[in-house]
Amino acid sequence: MALFGKNRKRDGWLAVSPQPDGVVAVCMRRVDGAPPKVERAAFYPLAKAATAVALERLAKDFDAARRDCTTLLSANEYQLLLVDALSVPPDELKVAIRWRVKDMLDFHVDDATIDVLDVPPEKDAPARNHSMYVVAARNQLIAQRQELFGAARIPLSVIDLPEMAQRNVAALLEPPGRGLALLSFGADGGLLTVTYGGELYLSRRIDVRREQLADAGQREASLERINLELQRSLDHCDRQYHFITLGKLVLAPLAGAGTALQEYLSANLYLPVETLDLSSLFDLSAVEALRGADQQERYFLTLGAALRHEEKSL
Repeated sequence: MALFGKNRKRDGWLAVSPQPDGVVAVCMRRVDGAPPKVERAAFYPLAKAATAVALERLAKDFDAARRDCTTLLSANEYQLLLVDALSVPPDELKVAIRWRVKDMLDFHVDDATIDVLDVPPEKDAPARNHSMYVVAARNQLIAQRQELFGAARIPLSVIDLPEMAQRNVAALLEPPGRGLALLSFGADGGLLTVTYGGELYLSRRIDVRREQLADAGQREASLERINLELQRSLDHCDRQYHFITLGKLVLAPLAGAGTALQEYLSANLYLPVETLDLSSLFDLSAVEALRGADQQERYFLTLGAALRHEEKSL
């Protein structure tokens, strides 16, 4: 299976995200002229069952066999590399990209599943300024993920990335004609994305976990580190993509330390800083449990994965 797969069954997606303490599932349906509707959401804790058992139960509860299904890789399961675009025919791109990144991977390129994501250049800019993201994951890991879901009768159409899930949410938040910075925190630490016109331009990992933000003894140092990483990343974005004017920084739901983070960044960044309430973005009428910040934090990336649109073919 290629990453960013393109097979389709029917409208709407079932997104399934393994987490350290359980499995999250979201069923989403887009409605023309209305907010995306979350038809169902559930968390299956692993304290009571192994991942395989939780997936089997999920498959039955969500009637997975009749849906397009996607799952997310964790940050340590892939590499995301930004490279200059290659001037080759589309049917030769994947082979050429392998040669370009073979020395940039921490494993042998022959053991890699590779896909590409276009980074659109400035309108009317020379083609030489064009870039693309390359995502690489071990073949063995992809095969194991397919086997795990296949055994549970969850037919995967797509294996996706947290960056793309976050991009999907950002696309709904972008101010007209402006870019958007979106920052989330999870078990893998912080993830900053910058999007413009619904496209991903910048992705940065921030090595601060939500547990560190929640710990009063570590919070001040964590806030300082986050602020420094944001300033560096946003300055780089201004230099690299001068045609993008950022409208604001949006913080994904964060239980406990969310208020402190917003206040600190508002006092130290030049951008307006807002905290996202998912009820302002999605129709959550069928899933009242998602109205709390703790649950919104847990489901954030899975909701983004369920917003998926088909990628442009490269």
